[in-house]
Amino acid sequence: MKNTFFAEHGYYHVKGLYTESELSKVRPILDKFHHHWLQENQGFYQSKGIISSGLTGAACLSTEEKCTLFEFICADTLLEQVKGIVAVPQFMNTQLFFNPYNPKQANYWHRDMQYHLELEAQKAALCGPEVLHCRVAFEDELGIELIPASHKNWDSDEELAVRLEQQGARNSDSLTRGKRVELKKGDLLIFSANMIHRGLYGMNRFALDIIYFERHPSLNEFVQTGFLPTAEQKQQLKNAMVFE
Repeated sequence: MKNTFFAEHGYYHVKGLYTESELSKVRPILDKFHHHWLQENQGFYQSKGIISSGLTGAACLSTEEKCTLFEFICADTLLEQVKGIVAVPQFMNTQLFFNPYNPKQANYWHRDMQYHLELEAQKAALCGPEVLHCRVAFEDELGIELIPASHKNWDSDEELAVRLEQQGARNSDSLTRGKRVELKKGDLLIFSANMIHRGLYGMNRFALDIIYFERHPSLNEFVQTGFLPTAEQKQQLKNAMVFE
């Protein structure tokens, strides 16, 4: 069911997947990382920052804290959902999403790939391989807005103009086909990094994205060894194959 829904729409929402107990094991680690990140990136945060990444490689976290993160990342809870979409997933990175310093800061429509690919290559990327954002909400939040099926279909004229800020459009303008997906604490939202989407700021937005991808040589350059568990850590993990 999830594979069919994702294949058609480019996202899959699992309500209330995580228990309070599962979240509470990880939350103090996220808070610690976020506190250090804010201290070190205050200028960027105050100007526009709404995302941090590389939690599993962070110097501020202990080996034990990283092990807890790795256990959460490759737990059956998540992998059973991911494998319904990508049969043999590989881990890439983690990201933390939070509210901007300026509550009036505009959000922005984008496809993740637009930051490293030219337009024709962006079109080609819609044929795969697939990259999945697995977003775990640690608080109730407004969620994201996305364009259903845009993981396999190219932008309409309106969407392209807004996303690339052409013909006087802004990338924060409303889009006709936009669909909002609100998240409650404990929800999981899996969506394609290739699709047109934007985060919705407000409430107590605090979400962890675990990025998995369909194994393909073209994506190996995005995997950083510093974000992976050591050989010793892998021996303690139930689904260590996702890190190999």
